[in-house]
Amino acid sequence: MDQRPILTLLLLGFLLFAKAQNVLIDKIGDPVDWVNPLMGTDSDPSLSTGNTYPAIAMPLGMNFWTPQTGKMGDGWAYTYNATTIRGFKQTHQPSPWMNDYGQFSIMPITGKLRFTEEERQSWFSHKAEKVTPYYYSVYLADHNVTTEMAPTERAARFRFTFPKTDSSYVVIDAFDKGSYIKIFPRQRKVIGYTTKNSGGVPENFKNYFVVQFDTDFDSSAIFSSNELYKSATELQADHVGAVIGFKTKKGQQVNAKVASSFISFDQAARNLKELGLDNFDQVVARGRAVWNRELGRIQVEGGTPDQIKTFYSCLYRSLLFPRKFYELDENGKVVHYSPYNGKVLPGYMFTDTGFWDTFRAQFPFLNLMYPTWIGHMQEGLSNAYKESGWLPEWASPGLRNVMVGNNSASVVAEAYLKSGKSYSYNIDNLYEALLHGANNAGPLTAVGRAGAAYYNDLGYVPYDVGINENAARTLEYAYDDFAIYQLAKALNRPKIEIEHYKKRSLNYKNLFDPETNLMRGKNKDGVFMSPFNPFKWGDAFTEGNSWHYSWSVFHDIQGLIELMGGKEAFVAQLDEVFSLPPIFDDSYYGFVIHEIREMQIADMGQYAHGNQPIQHMIYLYDYAGAPWKTQYWVRETMDRMYWPTADGYCGDEDNGQTSAWYVFSALGFYPVTPASDQYAIGAPLFRKVILNLENGKKVIIDAPNNGKDNRYIEGMTWNKENYTKNWISHSDLQNGATLNFQMSDTPNMGRGTKNEDFPYSLSRSKE
Repeated sequence: MDQRPILTLLLLGFLLFAKAQNVLIDKIGDPVDWVNPLMGTDSDPSLSTGNTYPAIAMPLGMNFWTPQTGKMGDGWAYTYNATTIRGFKQTHQPSPWMNDYGQFSIMPITGKLRFTEEERQSWFSHKAEKVTPYYYSVYLADHNVTTEMAPTERAARFRFTFPKTDSSYVVIDAFDKGSYIKIFPRQRKVIGYTTKNSGGVPENFKNYFVVQFDTDFDSSAIFSSNELYKSATELQADHVGAVIGFKTKKGQQVNAKVASSFISFDQAARNLKELGLDNFDQVVARGRAVWNRELGRIQVEGGTPDQIKTFYSCLYRSLLFPRKFYELDENGKVVHYSPYNGKVLPGYMFTDTGFWDTFRAQFPFLNLMYPTWIGHMQEGLSNAYKESGWLPEWASPGLRNVMVGNNSASVVAEAYLKSGKSYSYNIDNLYEALLHGANNAGPLTAVGRAGAAYYNDLGYVPYDVGINENAARTLEYAYDDFAIYQLAKALNRPKIEIEHYKKRSLNYKNLFDPETNLMRGKNKDGVFMSPFNPFKWGDAFTEGNSWHYSWSVFHDIQGLIELMGGKEAFVAQLDEVFSLPPIFDDSYYGFVIHEIREMQIADMGQYAHGNQPIQHMIYLYDYAGAPWKTQYWVRETMDRMYWPTADGYCGDEDNGQTSAWYVFSALGFYPVTPASDQYAIGAPLFRKVILNLENGKKVIIDAPNNGKDNRYIEGMTWNKENYTKNWISHSDLQNGATLNFQMSDTPNMGRGTKNEDFPYSLSRSKE
């Protein structure tokens, strides 16, 4: 048989597919249609391509929903390579490493009554799965049931399409570690609570839920662990749940309304009213409209299908956290259950974010596009300080003991400096909180500043005093002191106080080793730790090595340039990050952590974009007169490290941070120094972007000849005036602007090379 015609057709098909992927899209229609919530779900503990799950939710929603493929309590709740679904879980999980709290699940089944997750799980296929931010549907093959769900912020509607059978059931699983269930057969209602959590909660923590069906119950039962009680209607034990039976006709749809509350059963019933009188399809339409509105604040044109999918998928992830942890009482007033002291109190509360990750790009993005949200979040942080005596550095839902730094200082300072006029909140209370956190060790190592006494006395946290990751702490504390300095100036604090934090922000210099041109841990006696291996992960650094952390001088790159011997030496040191082999020393951990593996396989030398410490480093060429190198590596990273697929990230997505890096970079600028007014310029990805700012102004970013090869800026205008700087101003953007980029396939080595073109550095400021 002559196979040449077949091979020709296959080749033609491949060429047509490749061409389609390179066609530029002019108009995108509804942006939510470009989002892939499965991006990053093909992950496991040894290798992260996002470590995400499909969050079926509203922006910043109090509750998310997700299909559950993992076992109860497994942080990897949904993984793309799984073949069975165990339930549809209400989740508040920020990451698999933090795990979940307040979770319960719902699962339809048919046939023999089975309620344990192992017995009730069903095979499914991604070919019979539809996933959007506002709607999820899947066919459960073992039960011949299609499940659909659509959320609001605190409630959701489910629709189950059953076959003809006398044995259709819905299992409601309140999970282990303490739960309660009660059935009201005549009211077609089930209520319960779950106390399951992973830490960071008061003793009285509960998530109260209500499930209201539209179909009469044919039977009901309660289970406790592996035992079924067919005559029981109420039970409290370690692990309880309910099984509701129905007789169904072929294609019959059973609807359920679900809501929950961290306050009470009454409040859960109140939250159920979010659904109103809308049927399932109307709730879907409402959710779609909400996501289109928020995603539509940024309109992109002139990108490939994959670029547009990646952009809006990252934008979706940038708008999920920190989640709303507040509810509306009977009078419509904002109240919250405090994850710090267990009381129900007035005012906003947000949670499920780690500032070590998100201060870098995700919070700056919210400041740019959603300043009113930022105001609510600042009120929530003020409440957190009043209720716990500290600002959280990682909240989920209360104080958690993970990561380093005191980066709440950056989040608070940036918000006031950029968005403080958008919403009124108690900035004086927050400033007091910053001073308290900056000068004291907290109740947990990750709260306040571990080693504060050493840092305040010596100007660094010593390597040899039993405080791990000490160099990372020192570098981040120095930037956090800069953030306090910036806020102190804005609040007209006493000059001696302002100067105190300005001086402390230069403490990064205490760890610079001129022998290696890198940051290095230092002992209490002032001698650098030895032996020193710059490729050693952990130890003095956090989830990285000295090559990653030596750039963590976000506020004073000019000072770092001077330490490294000037601009040429600095640029050469940046270049070396990419030219070095991806070697590593994992002896601190005793095994290869996933962040190491992600760097090793990326083929970008020592550049580890899969973790946060080095993500800003690409933009530092702007500070040394080589902006074309920033332009090259920004585009290289976007093209190679992000895809709109299940393996689409190059490491943990981390609550919007890694996504916000892409969103900013696609716009053409990035917040290297969040607690300043400036963004460093990279290179725009699309031919046109429109930012619809909250104040009604527009920022138009035009790059009409942008394309795959044209990654370099030949020239730029701001409101039709020639613009040579390597930075743009946040406050100027808020006035509305038109930025025009002339892109080229060859670098312009004469643009952005003068000192006055360089972005902000403390050492260059005239303050």
